[in-house]
Amino acid sequence: MLLDVESKREAKHQLDPGDLAAAGEALYGLVTAAIRRGPREMSLTSLSTLASLDRTGPRRITDLAVIQGVAQPSMTVLVTALERSGLVERKGDPADRRVALVALTTAGAQLLRAQRRAGAEALIQLIDKLPADEAAALAAAIPALRHLRELDSERRDPASGAPDGGSR
Repeated sequence: MLLDVESKREAKHQLDPGDLAAAGEALYGLVTAAIRRGPREMSLTSLSTLASLDRTGPRRITDLAVIQGVAQPSMTVLVTALERSGLVERKGDPADRRVALVALTTAGAQLLRAQRRAGAEALIQLIDKLPADEAAALAAAIPALRHLRELDSERRDPASGAPDGGSR
């Protein structure tokens, strides 16, 4: 089974498996280092929940729990804390008055934008240290990096219509 997956990858990408592994490891290392060093005033799950609401709009707590990979009671506690901080609000669902939707507030959207700017700025400073040819190679990879981000969003969000149903 593993060989089938690897041979499909090779056929699709025409990349040496070592190069593919090296690219995955380099991206993973860069992302984890950026997350660790980035300024954070709240948990990664809180920030990720805000980002999900920003990307998809108001959601049920149960949907947010699935997207974040946490239990529904844990998401309820997290949403309550975000609500007390003024970053989200609960609204009635016009389609079903029994359901509450969690929505991002203006303050939540501003916090998220500030976090993204700070993270991007940290990466910009690193990119600025690269030789011109390596910076150009990164610029050429921007469409592929954006596509990877879209694929990840589809995989993580069960409502996105991803073929795997959003499973992890």
